[in-house]
Amino acid sequence: MKQNPKNRARSKRPPLPGEASDSRTLTPKLRFPEFRKPWDEVPLGHLAQSLSDRVGTTPCIPYTVTSGVGLLSQEDKFGRTIAGNSLRNYIRLRKDDFAYNKSATKAFPEGYIARHMIDAKAAVPNSIFTCFRVDSEKIEPAYLDFLFAGNLHGRWLCKFLTVGARAHGSLNVSDDDLMALPVPLPSTAEQRKIAACLGSLDEWIGAESAKLEALRSHKKGLMQQLFPRPGESRPRLRFPEFHNAGEWETKTLGDIFDTATGGTPERTVKAYWHGGIPWVTTSLVDFNVIDHTDETISDVGLEKSAAKMFPKGTILMALYGQGKTRGKVAMLGIEATTNQACAAILPTDAVDQTYAFLYLAGRYDEIRALSNAGGQENLSQGLLRELPFAFPKDGAEQQRIAACLSTLDALLSATSRKVEALKHHKKGLMQHLYPSPEGR
Repeated sequence: MKQNPKNRARSKRPPLPGEASDSRTLTPKLRFPEFRKPWDEVPLGHLAQSLSDRVGTTPCIPYTVTSGVGLLSQEDKFGRTIAGNSLRNYIRLRKDDFAYNKSATKAFPEGYIARHMIDAKAAVPNSIFTCFRVDSEKIEPAYLDFLFAGNLHGRWLCKFLTVGARAHGSLNVSDDDLMALPVPLPSTAEQRKIAACLGSLDEWIGAESAKLEALRSHKKGLMQQLFPRPGESRPRLRFPEFHNAGEWETKTLGDIFDTATGGTPERTVKAYWHGGIPWVTTSLVDFNVIDHTDETISDVGLEKSAAKMFPKGTILMALYGQGKTRGKVAMLGIEATTNQACAAILPTDAVDQTYAFLYLAGRYDEIRALSNAGGQENLSQGLLRELPFAFPKDGAEQQRIAACLSTLDALLSATSRKVEALKHHKKGLMQHLYPSPEGR
């Protein structure tokens, strides 16, 4: 990006240190009862000073900034230190210093500002980072950190940027423009109260997120125990009532299930679309039960294309798609059609369909390893039909395994929803605890 002179001329910035101040007062929608004094609006340059101290020979840990996450050591992010001899020119940071990464991301198009939150001596590259230290007697670092997490800086800096060239991969952001950023400023006591409130909420979100990851790890480990390893005919963990039930059977998936693929009606024919038949694409396939679709086709669209109706309980597998889509599975909770990127594994009386869905979900990594010749990294219906499929002969054992894992899935879903609800609550709370940026 480059600076837009026209926008610069129209945009009114707060004064820099030494200039006359015409700051305005602000009031948030939600306040703690002990605070009633209006807020001020103060330029960042009145609260902070830029950092330029280089590492030199000082022992420091090289860091980088991950948008939306914060500062991470290069070792943690890349698995190794990439600073090399350039480390001596990195900018030194101490606890509560801020580093502005002037690289655009989807969530933070104007760059991301992270706070160094631990005592370890840190350093960041001087090429794409602007660093600054705040006066803690004027502003609480944690309070300011939450403002940056809400993209206060982005809403301001976008006035000075336009799509265009970058210098060494970074946004062409003037330090003067950054330091002119208007910061809503209550008393330090109110700042600390706001930071403590949001910090407590972050701790709660962190605890629930850790619980979610622990449940995912538990499920993964449990599935490795409940299903036999490749080449084995017995699982390592079995429910007591089935200890003497004998060995499992292994066949190819194609020997057990009928499979098919779908199709896409001609997009330019309006009569083929927006009917009453649900139509599934791989974007909906994510180890889930599909009970609604974003798109529908008509009866004539079904008739005039390769699309087919599949019954409730059909397992869908993504044959190809962007990112990690290939190999993911879902189960239809409704009758639906699919596009050609989905393989349909039709229900059979031989195997409990929920068991089959969970078994295939547990084989995700193995299934992804299958690919067509020529490095296309796509699955095909033929490759899928050759996949070994192990199952206990007793349908009751299949159902017992399915019930166990389904209960765990329900707990995972509930915990995931709780995490998302807490994040949504935090976002709404921040919108009320801080004054609205509108009107600038």
